[in-house]
Amino acid sequence: METDMKSNINGIESNQPATHRIANACLEGCRKVLAQIQSLKESILAEFQPSVGSDEHLLRLALNEAEALARQTAFPYLFFPTLALEKAQSVRNWHARQENLRSHREPSNWQGTAPFNSVTR
Repeated sequence: METDMKSNINGIESNQPATHRIANACLEGCRKVLAQIQSLKESILAEFQPSVGSDEHLLRLALNEAEALARQTAFPYLFFPTLALEKAQSVRNWHARQENLRSHREPSNWQGTAPFNSVTR
């Protein structure tokens, strides 16, 4: 009975270096994925930053949300680019709508006629 325990313990000990190699490979893979995601975030920021102007913080929040959602999947490096681009485009569209609303709210120099009266005959 004691020899069986020794062989099991020795078997586990002999597998530890392989386990460490696997863990290190996984850790290195995670670092590469995170570096790819960070690189992609920076390129999307550079591309969309001029079009969102003062709302850059919203773009950063959208990219962070896309990263958080992608990390919840089994393959974050596959899902992040699609999520990030969709969210960046939605921020750009939102910014354009806000600019459009601001331009319509500002008083114009248009000198119109008297207000429309539907009862005129």
